[in-house]
Amino acid sequence: MNRRTLLQQLAVGAAALASSPFAQRTAAAEAVAAKANQGSGRLRITRVRPILTAPQSGVRLVVVKVETSEPGLYGLGCATFNQRAVVVKTAVEEFLDPFCRGRDADNIEDLWQAAYTSSYWRNGPVLNNALSGLDQALWDIKGKRAGMPVYQLLGGKARFAVPCYSHAGGRDIPQLLDSVQKIQAEGYRHIRIQLGGYGSPQLAGKGDYEEAGFGIPAEGHMDPAAYCRAVPKMFAAVREKLGEELLLLHDIHERIAPIDAIRLCKDVEPYRPFFIEDPFSPEDVGWFKILRSQTSVPIAMGELFNSPHEWTGIITERLIDFIRVHISQIGGLTPARKLAALAEAFNVRSAWHGPLDVSPVGHAANAHLDLAIWNFGIQEAVRFSDAMREVFPGAPTMKNGYMHVNEAPGWGVDLDETAAKKFPLPDRPGYWEPVRRRDGTAVRP
Repeated sequence: MNRRTLLQQLAVGAAALASSPFAQRTAAAEAVAAKANQGSGRLRITRVRPILTAPQSGVRLVVVKVETSEPGLYGLGCATFNQRAVVVKTAVEEFLDPFCRGRDADNIEDLWQAAYTSSYWRNGPVLNNALSGLDQALWDIKGKRAGMPVYQLLGGKARFAVPCYSHAGGRDIPQLLDSVQKIQAEGYRHIRIQLGGYGSPQLAGKGDYEEAGFGIPAEGHMDPAAYCRAVPKMFAAVREKLGEELLLLHDIHERIAPIDAIRLCKDVEPYRPFFIEDPFSPEDVGWFKILRSQTSVPIAMGELFNSPHEWTGIITERLIDFIRVHISQIGGLTPARKLAALAEAFNVRSAWHGPLDVSPVGHAANAHLDLAIWNFGIQEAVRFSDAMREVFPGAPTMKNGYMHVNEAPGWGVDLDETAAKKFPLPDRPGYWEPVRRRDGTAVRP
């Protein structure tokens, strides 16, 4: 190939690249941003980008950083979807970033509504998490500009700190009792009790499907009947050993048939649980009317909810006692504060989802909302590793069963991008491994 031909081919390739959809979107977004920032005097969004890191237990965290036209002013928001982290990253880079450039960073409600409908089809977990990253980052910016923690923008504190529950577990009753006593010694009064993974010592057992070559070895096994027998005995043992002062919680995690969940709730009612979590899957919410007519056990629900269509009915019909959504899963602080207001009108309390696959930014968002709402119920405790605190300086702290937030403006949490790069995402995919019944039927979480 001669030099002239090579140059011609390079020119064709460069033209093709310049005309690619991604290049066109980026150029268009930059042009809009430049035009909007000329002499407007308003705070404009200049870039929206995802930061992925896994500093604790290999959990894939996604945090969105919103940069603005004011030098050095940015916000952080949690967009963590551990099982689909890379897909959220794509949604932020390919769609939210060009959509937001040049827009007014002050108008959070307008930005949320516009971004929410920009995909036309909505209420999916990937786009909701991406939207949460944007939304929480804008609230962070708002707090920094006001010189206030976000909870002050929501009306100020309704309590001095955030009461939390912690998780106790064991493969048998003696291990569980030991775990409960250790947590109690740390100052917790609310303790979730589980035997094995989500309540069943049979989760690690073998099912008949394994001998038949069905499924793969990494998948777990659950015996619903054995689980339903074990849970009341677990509650009885904890009450007999440790008395009535502890407030006990338990998570069914939607793993048994609805009629079995109803029977189990009735069986544990004499032990006065603080709440039983997720007795039904989101697909089975119609069973809540039957459950409510059968037992007075307090019910927490909503960890897997994405949309107001899922929670409005069970709240307004007073079928649950605690709403337990994952705030980034529903789109951020903006919809969560509206959900809290709806729940207050029906005396439903909050219990936002708060496991390790919520970033410290997301835990701060949980806590700031907890501090400001009247109908707060309980918050899930979290223990951050030293590596997590290195990446996220200013993360919330735990003391005597309470979560405390950093009182700095915004969320009070920063992100050290250099430290974050030390903890790349694990190579293995992040999908949820199936749990199966004896015959191999997959169990819904």
